[in-house]
Amino acid sequence: MYALDRVLCISLDEATAMPWYSIPDGGKDRLDLKIKPEKLEIYLKTIKPLMEYEPILKMDSYKQHGRTSCLRHSLAVSYYSFVVCTKLHIRFDTAALIRGGMLHDFFLYDWHNHDQAHRWHGFIHPKVALKNAQEHFDLSERERDIISKHMWPLTPWFPCFRESLIVCLVDKVCSVAEMLEALPGYRFYTSLPALPSEG
Repeated sequence: MYALDRVLCISLDEATAMPWYSIPDGGKDRLDLKIKPEKLEIYLKTIKPLMEYEPILKMDSYKQHGRTSCLRHSLAVSYYSFVVCTKLHIRFDTAALIRGGMLHDFFLYDWHNHDQAHRWHGFIHPKVALKNAQEHFDLSERERDIISKHMWPLTPWFPCFRESLIVCLVDKVCSVAEMLEALPGYRFYTSLPALPSEG
């Protein structure tokens, strides 16, 4: 688990020096997912209060997909949702997108444990995550929609807002990429703006 002093948001200078997206390809990135420093600063300022909150840090105790913790997965979904909207010039509620993306899997248990309580994890965890998030944070309507509907189409409730749909789609991409990281030499992302690199 990341120590609290290591998981706090890094400086903008450190963040802009990180390799945001790295797949070995003759030393070149296949996609350019860098964003302008001023946009990155907006992201870091918005995510910082969540990354300083102890219950959020507990997400690092739970494995999500492959070798990826729930904390790193949620941060990836939040960050890449922001990048997609920024790169495609989609109008969006910045705070709702970033916070909703970070809280979408705030269920705080290990779903890999094979017991009856987690048997239907794919179907029930959005409700558990929403309940937990509402206990800890004041959520907007968009944030509630992002968290409760991110498992569409596995769950039948279609996202009502563009932010919800973006997080829903980015969540699927990140999940598949994280599972593929079990393959030798495959890395989807190597560092994220509010966490130290896993190396």
